[in-house]
Amino acid sequence: MKSLLIVADDLSGAADCAIAFAAAGLKTVVSLDANASDDNAAVIAADTDTRRLTPADAALRTANAWQALRAPGRRLYKKIDSTLRGNWTAEVAALTKLAGPAIVTPAFPATGRTVRDGRVIVRGVPLEDTETWKLENAGQNAELRAMLDMVGLRTAQVSLDALRAAPQDIAAMVASAATANGIDAIIVDAETSDDLATLARATASVDAQFFWVGSGGLARELAALPDLFDANASMKATRAIDPTQGPILALVGSLSAISERQCAMLCAEAGVCEMIVPPDVLREGARHPEWRTWGERIGAKVRGKEDAIVRIGRDDAFDPAEGARLSNALAALVAPSFDALGGLIATGGETARAMLAAASVGSLELVTEIEAGVALGRPSNGSGPSIVTKAGAFGSEHALLGAYLHLRGADLPVAR
Repeated sequence: MKSLLIVADDLSGAADCAIAFAAAGLKTVVSLDANASDDNAAVIAADTDTRRLTPADAALRTANAWQALRAPGRRLYKKIDSTLRGNWTAEVAALTKLAGPAIVTPAFPATGRTVRDGRVIVRGVPLEDTETWKLENAGQNAELRAMLDMVGLRTAQVSLDALRAAPQDIAAMVASAATANGIDAIIVDAETSDDLATLARATASVDAQFFWVGSGGLARELAALPDLFDANASMKATRAIDPTQGPILALVGSLSAISERQCAMLCAEAGVCEMIVPPDVLREGARHPEWRTWGERIGAKVRGKEDAIVRIGRDDAFDPAEGARLSNALAALVAPSFDALGGLIATGGETARAMLAAASVGSLELVTEIEAGVALGRPSNGSGPSIVTKAGAFGSEHALLGAYLHLRGADLPVAR
């Protein structure tokens, strides 16, 4: 194929899915504009920013993104959250009408996400029993087949044993589904990277119209396939990023327990100061009496060339639905100091998008992966700080520290 379009519902997801292609030497761009193309990119990851929309609106925007960016020789990868957040079923249903049947596996073994018997398992725990699921979807069914059935898709399921015994059968299933107007989505179990590599090899050469649906797990196995792309010289990745000299700001919008532990590790091991902005300041914005004080406090750190963590606090009034609103306000506080940053680490897709939008950064060219799900890039126009993005619930306890040290050109920490 000549190029790949990744359609994601949030910015950090777009980056962690696309980064493997950059690591494979291909020019890879993450765009905040789902209608903006780059003819010199082998891989375009478009952030539709649909996670908080209604299912109908999310489906329409996702379908429009594919229609706007489809091109001869370009294949489609619908990136979904490995813990099934957002409107992924409505988005997949909309795409099946335009791009053919879907191959579905959200497994990402490198981050502890697997699929067994059509169910997502997170580090050995069924998804329904995890903090992530209970925070936003308590009481809802997380079985993949049931979720796709609810949006009217006809599904088939491939067990782990079947994948390992006869992967060629999946290619035949895809070809049949694409021509016989029968199956809309094929759900595939996967517990290891080898399972995903098997699936990638079995499907990459299928000529029939179809698209992949997965997290960063399947994407990295596709990126590892030799000769998957017939990209020209202008579609090759450019040089690495030099160590950062200016101040580094870690902007943390995620309220997950994982993010809190990562912040604590960065503070303890690197001596980085942490500033926790009260949610009521962000809710009221410029109307709040402490709004200006917080902006000046953040600006003083950055202009003083001090590294810092700035994160959203939590109170009894917290509602997951206000994530975008709080992230936009946090970005507005930081935006006046953005030009003085040497590096930015943004945790949480909404936070990353809000910050880049506030700083008028329309796209990132990805460079390397620091650890699974933690991507490093730079503004595509070449101006601005080095930027690391990470999904809020992703990564080891060393993830923020590792990103910080990588930006500084220092050795990464060894897990202990």
